[in-house]
Amino acid sequence: MIKVIIVDDEPLALDVLETYIEKIPEFQLVKKCSNAVEANIALKEHDIDLMFLDIQMPQLTGIDFLKTLTHPPLVIFTTAYPNYAIEGFELNALDYLLKPISLDRFLKATNKAIERLNATAPQQASKEMPETDYMFVKADKKLVKINYEDIVYIEGLKDYVIIKLEQERVITLQTMKSLEEKLPPSKFKRIHRSFIVNIKKISAIVGNMVEVKEKNQAKHLPIGKNYRDELLDMINQNRL
Repeated sequence: MIKVIIVDDEPLALDVLETYIEKIPEFQLVKKCSNAVEANIALKEHDIDLMFLDIQMPQLTGIDFLKTLTHPPLVIFTTAYPNYAIEGFELNALDYLLKPISLDRFLKATNKAIERLNATAPQQASKEMPETDYMFVKADKKLVKINYEDIVYIEGLKDYVIIKLEQERVITLQTMKSLEEKLPPSKFKRIHRSFIVNIKKISAIVGNMVEVKEKNQAKHLPIGKNYRDELLDMINQNRL
């Protein structure tokens, strides 16, 4: 099932979209939200795949709200104002529905969403496969085996990545994003644009820094503001 939320400050618009969504067997409507604050809570509480997002809302517009999200779901904008279309697509919105929204236009947008989400399903399935305890990276013209348990943290430097192990370091030519996709999310956490940390190696959180042990010495890694909330949520979930 594709989990969906609607964000709109107009009750009539919420009801219309809910009626349309009920006609799509692949969709499960998780929440109807009247503002960005409610939507933000819903995104934290549920794994949302698709968000119908109104642009003109009080306090925080849909466009400004989308800009605050680090990992937004697929978005279809809804609005009565066509002049926002260009800005909406610049934020990688899947589609842009003008109110009043007709059923045929709604179906066209949702078919695009289903196609896009189904296309990414094999990647999601692969992440659910049993995890190995190692990976291979190319370094010094050879493939080097890296055991996950030996990694303390990973530091990105332009097109290079430095993998800090307990006793040495390995430098490989690739991006942080490509390496992050290879790492099991249950073992590693992105805490900064330039740092990924082995969760088991975290010894303390000190202000806006993560403390790890590197060669028996304390090493402090910065926590980026876009990653802080997810890191603290993870810590709170595992706190006694």
